Amino acid sequence: MNAHSALLKPLKIKNLVIRNRIMSTSHADRFADGGRPGERLQLYHEEKAKGGIGLTMFGGSSSVAPDSPAALWNGISLESDDIIPHLQQFADRIHKHGSTLMVQMTHMGRRTRWDSANWLVPVAPTPKREHYSRSVSREIEDWDIRRIIKGFGQAARRCKEGGLDGIEVMASAQHLIDQFWSPMINQRTDQYGGSLENRMRFGFEVLEEVRKQVGDDYIVGMRLSGDEMIEGGLTAEDCLDIARRYVGSGMLDFVNVLPGQLNDMINYAKYLPNMITPSAPFLYMASAIKAEIDIPVFHATRITDLATATRAIEEGHVDMVAMTRAHIADPHIVNKMMEGRVDDIRPCVGASFCLSGRGAVCLHNAATGREGSIPHTIPKSLIKRRVVVAGGGPAGLEAARVSAQRGHEVILFEAGEQLGGQINIAAKATWREGLANIARWLEGQVKRSGVNVRMGHKATAADIEALEPDVVVIATGGRPNFDGVEGREHAISTWDILTGSVELAENVLIWDDSGYEPAISCAEFAAKRGAVVELSTYDKYPGEEVSKANLPIFLRETYKHDVVFTPDRTLKRIYLEGNKRIAVLANVFTGEEEERAVDQIVIEQGTLPDVGLYDDLRPRSRNLGEVDIDALIAGRPQDITNNPEARFQLFRVGDAVAGRNIHAAVYDSVRLCKDF
Repeated sequence: MNAHSALLKPLKIKNLVIRNRIMSTSHADRFADGGRPGERLQLYHEEKAKGGIGLTMFGGSSSVAPDSPAALWNGISLESDDIIPHLQQFADRIHKHGSTLMVQMTHMGRRTRWDSANWLVPVAPTPKREHYSRSVSREIEDWDIRRIIKGFGQAARRCKEGGLDGIEVMASAQHLIDQFWSPMINQRTDQYGGSLENRMRFGFEVLEEVRKQVGDDYIVGMRLSGDEMIEGGLTAEDCLDIARRYVGSGMLDFVNVLPGQLNDMINYAKYLPNMITPSAPFLYMASAIKAEIDIPVFHATRITDLATATRAIEEGHVDMVAMTRAHIADPHIVNKMMEGRVDDIRPCVGASFCLSGRGAVCLHNAATGREGSIPHTIPKSLIKRRVVVAGGGPAGLEAARVSAQRGHEVILFEAGEQLGGQINIAAKATWREGLANIARWLEGQVKRSGVNVRMGHKATAADIEALEPDVVVIATGGRPNFDGVEGREHAISTWDILTGSVELAENVLIWDDSGYEPAISCAEFAAKRGAVVELSTYDKYPGEEVSKANLPIFLRETYKHDVVFTPDRTLKRIYLEGNKRIAVLANVFTGEEEERAVDQIVIEQGTLPDVGLYDDLRPRSRNLGEVDIDALIAGRPQDITNNPEARFQLFRVGDAVAGRNIHAAVYDSVRLCKDF
């Protein structure tokens, strides 16, 4: 019997049968096309359907009224009938693979902005500023309430006519319905304020109108919080009472339980937890509600592995497990599980790259969201080639993996004694050790694919040419960039601190001119080991390029350990004075200089590419290293010939091109190597 058989049991809701207990929740994928579910969005969800998922929901925060503009996050608008044929096409696409399709609908109330789309002022039960969206709202009036309720009903009708299997009404994350619920926001004195019964009135009126439009047989659910986890907000007892009352009305067919709300940055990070949080941290909230109601309970919050998902179903905590971010990492989870290929499931490591504003794209699966141009399953090549890869970081491992799946003979050289490259450094930084799972998965895939891995061998041009390759991929990575700082010989890199190659000093200045994770994670790492740390940055705040789901955690952890942040500074020079290192910092706006006397200075400016091997091979390659950019973008093979006498094509990927991140490294490799 399959160890995860509990997940394979169908779930029946009225006349709807969902083929298994695994789902993907509605989320802001940012793939809509003018408010419609265009091809990119449909292909993104179709891949999950192909992969065996039971239910996939789309359209996180789909709009029902113009003052909740979907354009703000490139989302779905359900405001007019012209969306119906798009929904019908989408439903047909998903249904042919046996999966179920639903959409989430909402009005965001004050959780939007006045300066987007039609520049309409957001409405709220009580006009109070929200810190996350920084909105300025007005108090909702009776005529607003009537038009928004009508908007919910008409949106629901369109979804039914569009062939969707059901809808989810959003009443979590402090959208308009739960803004009415929350005493932190709703301070009205009319029939919509005061008692819990009054504060629930708007939500009841929305559901009544929805039922009026779609009837009793259509599937209608509600997404709600199990505990707002904020002072002055809804408690767990309040949320349980709310769930009981709405379910008791008979108008709901399921509830989807999540934690918290999205009032500000730190609560955003709690609502969408990253790798600092253990698996299934808020399952107890859904379990508590399930114990009190008699309709199916769904749950969504950081369940990324099948063992935890199975336990959630087997022990009766919930009826449906959402593995949304896990399906962004690998949309074929269910099929791989059923085929006994659990080790082949690409893991979600909780890096939250999918929450960075770039859309639902995965840190280490470049095919997600690009299904129209990059296949999740790499097809075999008609011609077998010999491919040599130099470098065993994420770019090199992905190049080797994809080339091997194409059916080529692949040899990979790695100079060190461990595969994974800079991932191994990043994973040493406190709570980011989950990143190591990326390297482990890639290494497993490479070895299972039969790649000839040559460890501890720094490849030379002679080594590679002796193998008579057809294609050579240079993935030699980069080295810390110290350029532009006078006295840089007196500084060290974040690599030195994180790897322990240099002993941590007592008083440390870290200067950052990249804005990404290395500097701020190094600051946290050093401070937790007792160092007095100042993080100075050229930018207006530390970690300016770090995703909004991760930055609040970095800030929280560094503030706990008294790290001092100094923005708007450039590091002009370093000099020695006695046993101290003197850093001369200059304000980037005024030019005014100031000095720091410290024991250790750490410079983080990203990396510069290691191009020695590339330069050696380039004159002897067939393409002289040239890349056909148009062919790369279009997904066509590279066939440039600048040196007809040469045997092999030569390419660079990852940080060997320029210092970027894991996603860029794997994207470089898969979109190049899939066409060899």
